[in-house]
Amino acid sequence: MSRIIFDIETVGKDFESLEKSVQEYLLRWAESENDEKEVKESLSFYPLTGEVITIGMFDPDKEKGIVYFQSNSDPLLPFEEEGFKYETGTEKEIIQKFWDTIKNYKQFVTFNGRGFDCPFIMVRSAVHKIKPVRDLMPNRYGDAHIDLFDQLTFFGASRRKFSLDMWCRAFDIKSPKADGITGYEVKDLYKSGRYTDIAKYCAGDLIATKELLSVWEKYIKFSSYK
Repeated sequence: MSRIIFDIETVGKDFESLEKSVQEYLLRWAESENDEKEVKESLSFYPLTGEVITIGMFDPDKEKGIVYFQSNSDPLLPFEEEGFKYETGTEKEIIQKFWDTIKNYKQFVTFNGRGFDCPFIMVRSAVHKIKPVRDLMPNRYGDAHIDLFDQLTFFGASRRKFSLDMWCRAFDIKSPKADGITGYEVKDLYKSGRYTDIAKYCAGDLIATKELLSVWEKYIKFSSYK
C-alpha cells in the first residue's frame, strides 16, 4: 500500500493586526496579563488566527520527501538535501501542492494529525477556495489514516498524552528537538526570516515520525499469528 507521512508548521497572525472586535472576543476570558499573553501566543494553534507556513511530506518506503514552505525573502529555486526536495510558495500554493501530492497515496501517517494538522489544512484550504481531493478525517479506527498519537495512547485509553519528542526519547530515536529548535520557536524563526531552518526542522519531524512508525509496526501494532 502506498503511504505518505506529513506534518505542518504554522504561525499566528500579529495580534495587533486583528480587528478590535476579534481581539475583544479572544480576550473575553483573560483575567490577567499572563492570560492575555497565553492567548496571544496561542494564535498559531487555530486556522482562524494562523496560517500554514510549511508542509512536509515523506514516503517511508521510497525514503524520499518534499517540503513546501513560505518564504518572504527573495524566491528560492527548488533544492535537494539529504533525500528531501525543498520548494517555496505562498500559503495557497503550498496547500495546493500538498493536495496534488497526497492524492497519489492510499494511506497517510501523522503524529496528532487528527487533532491538529488535518483540520488546520482543511480549514485553510477552504479559506483559499481549494477543494480537498482526499478525506483527511476518515474513520478513526480504519487504516486510511494512521495517527501515531492515537495509536500510541490506544485511542485515549492511556490517560497521559506525550509529545513526539518524548516518544522519540523513549525509543532512542533522534528527536528534531535535539538540534535546538522546538515548535514554540517557529514564530520567532519566521519573523527572523529563517524560513529554510523551519523547513528543515519539519523534515526532521518527518524522519522522527517514520522511525516511530517503524517501532509501532514492529513491536506494538497487533497482528494475528499464523
